[in-house]
Amino acid sequence: MLPSKLKNFNLHDNGNSFLHQVAEIALPKIAEKVEGWRGGGMMGELDVGLGLEKMEMETTIGGLAIPILRRFGIVGVAGQMMRFNGAYQEEGSGTVAAAELVVRGKHVEIDPGTAKPGDDTAWKIKSTLSYVKWTINGRVEVEIDILNNIMLIDGFDRMAQIRAALDGSASLGIGISAGGIGVSF
Repeated sequence: MLPSKLKNFNLHDNGNSFLHQVAEIALPKIAEKVEGWRGGGMMGELDVGLGLEKMEMETTIGGLAIPILRRFGIVGVAGQMMRFNGAYQEEGSGTVAAAELVVRGKHVEIDPGTAKPGDDTAWKIKSTLSYVKWTINGRVEVEIDILNNIMLIDGFDRMAQIRAALDGSASLGIGISAGGIGVSF
């Protein structure tokens, strides 16, 4: 099987379609925040997970991005909603996968670039994200909600036990993790 390649896409920002205007999107990177740890009895250092790094997205719009400009400065870390729809096609079979990325966040920078008569113009919009949801062919693959402490990956909520501990509903029980079975008190 050959890789599926992006054939075309569209962007909606707070319900406004940027079809024919969106030039490029730097899709959000999902990165675990880690710290190196080497304790007594260990012969080397390991990375210990401490949550996630800040999620960001950058969008390039050809010409004027007036709807985005009019919403700049809206209060709230989830005040903006953007939706990327992409068509990825596998070259061997021709099968098309529908990919949808929904994000919420805050537009933190609008760069209108340079102005020169007769030259191309493009605006770059940088957004920090509090929510990311990747759906491919109708199946949610990743859903991360920073404010609600949710990290759903392949149908498994990796933060469920931590949320339970924070709200006091966790009690003596058995937890299953990638490393085996553990008992909590």
